[in-house]
Amino acid sequence: MAEFHDSIEIAAPPEAVFEYLITNEGMTAWMGQHADLDAVPGGRFAVNIAGHPVRGTFLTVEAPNRVVVSWGFAGDEDLPAGSSRVEFRLTPIDGGTRVDLCHFDLPAPRLAGHADGWAHFLPRLAVAGAGGQAGPDHWRPLADRLA
Repeated sequence: MAEFHDSIEIAAPPEAVFEYLITNEGMTAWMGQHADLDAVPGGRFAVNIAGHPVRGTFLTVEAPNRVVVSWGFAGDEDLPAGSSRVEFRLTPIDGGTRVDLCHFDLPAPRLAGHADGWAHFLPRLAVAGAGGQAGPDHWRPLADRLA
């Protein structure tokens, strides 16, 4: 299994950024076209991204510093719903928040595609989390673009 790590800085306090990880409106401001979230441990994590149904559960919700969700795709044999884990750590810094993202338990062949996705979505979180408009999202998965 593979892991992906990245971090961004957002010009907003952790309390503001946290809302973009736990609410339907917050999530779709930067990632996905539809979200159905129940941000409690064991609660539903469902986000549709470019026609791909990401499904899992909230594993940890520690306001305003940490969110961990299980992650996978409904109907996918290689990365089924809930089979990997995404952790967001929010740390206050001068001028805002540092967000450290770790995506664990990825099948090695899926690492490049997820790295590509997070490279697209994390800057959108930085914009939305700071109160800006990330704009319409026309991202498509790397595998779709290479086909």
